[in-house]
Amino acid sequence: MKSPAEVEFLEDIRVLIYRPRGLLNQNSINKIITVIDNLEASTEEPFNRFFDGLGLTEVELNFRYMIHASLYRRQSYSGRPEVKSAILARHKTLVHYAKLHALLTEGSSIKARIFDQAEEAARWLNVPVERLIPDGSERGSL
Repeated sequence: MKSPAEVEFLEDIRVLIYRPRGLLNQNSINKIITVIDNLEASTEEPFNRFFDGLGLTEVELNFRYMIHASLYRRQSYSGRPEVKSAILARHKTLVHYAKLHALLTEGSSIKARIFDQAEEAARWLNVPVERLIPDGSERGSL
C-alpha cells in the first residue's frame, strides 16, 4: 500500500511522521492507523511517531471515535517494544483529543505526549528538529 502524501517514514531514525493538512476527521485517523498497522506488520524494529498538527484548519472528531481508535491502537500494539508518539498541537480541540489518546494508551507500550513546540517533541524523540520540521519554521495552527 502506498502511503498518503502527508505521511513520511524516516527509516534511518525510525520515525513515522504524519503531517495532515486542512481537516482532521475519522477518515484521516483511519488512514494513518492503517499506515501504522501496515508498517508495524512489515518491520520487526519499533519506530516512534510524530504527529504534526500545525497544518490543520479544522478538527471534526468525537469522544466515542477517539476512545475506539485509542483502545484499538493500545490493543493492536500490545506486547511489542515501547514506542513514543509525539503530538505537536496548539489548537485546544486537537490538544483535548490528544490528551484523551495519551490517557487511554497510558500503561501500554505506546507512550504518547503532547507538545506545543517542535523542539520539545524532537528532544523527547531524541531526533534533530530539522528532521521533523524540514523547512525550519513552524506554521501557525488553527
